[in-house]
Amino acid sequence: MDYTHKPNYFLFAQLLVRHVETYIEKHPDASNAIFDLRDIYELFRQDKASATTNLDGILNIADEYKVETLNGDQPLISRYSIDSQNNSLLIDFNADALEGLKNGKSIIAPDATLHG
Repeated sequence: MDYTHKPNYFLFAQLLVRHVETYIEKHPDASNAIFDLRDIYELFRQDKASATTNLDGILNIADEYKVETLNGDQPLISRYSIDSQNNSLLIDFNADALEGLKNGKSIIAPDATLHG
């Protein structure tokens, strides 16, 4: 049963990273972001499990997305925390990766085949 849900983790991680990328484009001076978990729920096409119970697993994949920098490929997300009391997700960005992204470097997805 667990195996059948793993592909969704990568899909949702991809959706989340694209959401973060759009946020960075709209807020170029931001070093972090706070997202309402209701927005994440909508982003995940109202998949309640992915926006709640499975969110940490999805974020574990999302924080493996990297950006090419002068210091090698760096993870875009340096830290995240889920604040269930305030219904929010806080994401801190890696400064080098953020700069690389702003300078036109692409986000590098993790190899899904390594997560068997």
